[in-house]
Amino acid sequence: MIHVDETDPVGDVPPPFPYREVQIERGVDAKQLYELSTEIGRGKFGVVHVCKEKSTGTRLAAKFIQIVKKGDRRNIEREVHMMNVLRHPKIAQLYGAYEFDRTFCMVMELVEGGELFDRVLDEKFILTEKACSIFMRQICDAIGYIHSNNIVHLDLKPENILCLTESGNRIKIIDFGLAREYDPDNKLQVLFGTPEFVAPEVVNFEAISFATDMWSVGVIAYVLVSGLSPFAGEDDIQTMANITIGRYDFLDEAFDTVSEEAIDFINRCLVKEQKERITAEQALKHKWIKRKPQYYPTNRRPSITTFKPVLLETNDNNNNKSDAEIDKENLKELVSKWNENPNNRYAFEQATENVISPSGETVQIRRPDAGSRRGSLARGKIFGRSLIFG
Repeated sequence: MIHVDETDPVGDVPPPFPYREVQIERGVDAKQLYELSTEIGRGKFGVVHVCKEKSTGTRLAAKFIQIVKKGDRRNIEREVHMMNVLRHPKIAQLYGAYEFDRTFCMVMELVEGGELFDRVLDEKFILTEKACSIFMRQICDAIGYIHSNNIVHLDLKPENILCLTESGNRIKIIDFGLAREYDPDNKLQVLFGTPEFVAPEVVNFEAISFATDMWSVGVIAYVLVSGLSPFAGEDDIQTMANITIGRYDFLDEAFDTVSEEAIDFINRCLVKEQKERITAEQALKHKWIKRKPQYYPTNRRPSITTFKPVLLETNDNNNNKSDAEIDKENLKELVSKWNENPNNRYAFEQATENVISPSGETVQIRRPDAGSRRGSLARGKIFGRSLIFG
């Protein structure tokens, strides 16, 4: 068993190279500069290898992406720009970028401790609420920095948060492929993201803001302390209906030992009105994040072998039932739009009830047993499977 470290991290861990301004080197074959070794990620959008720079011996991660569609080059250039702007010890750093023969290669800081998601699913990890609050403090610190640079991440989820070591509690945020620069004076709408982590304004195709990321922070906190997904429904339409209604609860037995402070933190993130959501700066001052040790239980969280969605019933009263039914009807058209949007990282196949994950794999949705309030859900339904570019 691996007990995730509960001690407060002291100081920061910088990347193994100085911060740098990366320019895309056109016509340069990265394979001539780096020695590739273990493949650590593969999917529809590319492949990731551990690599070693031949001239220095520095171990890094190399992500190769094929230029297929007209917008692919623009999207990669945007991601390179974002990563050049964001120089923070809790954000994986960019080392180099190359374009050769219609293939992009982004060389990055190598983070080898595995995904934060693994701490939720894998039985070998002992994850306590105390450790969860340490993870969340670092996430809020990084998100606050990202927002201070007028950038929204827009794809925050446990898979896009990597741990530096297997048993440690230091993290790095990755994957800025969906990130956008944000100007409060200009309305910005997006139609992409990972369904169970997107905010109501994304589902409703309304203007987004920094608060959109904070909703995702709330979902991550809920997932970490319970191993449950707060909005997962029987299908993606129901999931998005739950999100637009803002319907979630803490009734599962997994919350029996969760502190009131943790629940309060989650509630302050998962507010439908963006202006009422806690900001990253405010989150860092929240009593759960500041984490006075005597307030928080360190008991082991219940062992969770599968990531289980909370299937919220719609027949608890007539008003909620009507809201859910109306939202589901409205969302049918929205799901169709998600299919048509070229920037969407998920494609919903309603006819077959399959989900195409960001890695290009088709994952069959598992239905909960009849009468069951919760059901088991395949990992690919919620998260992409690639290490860096999910």
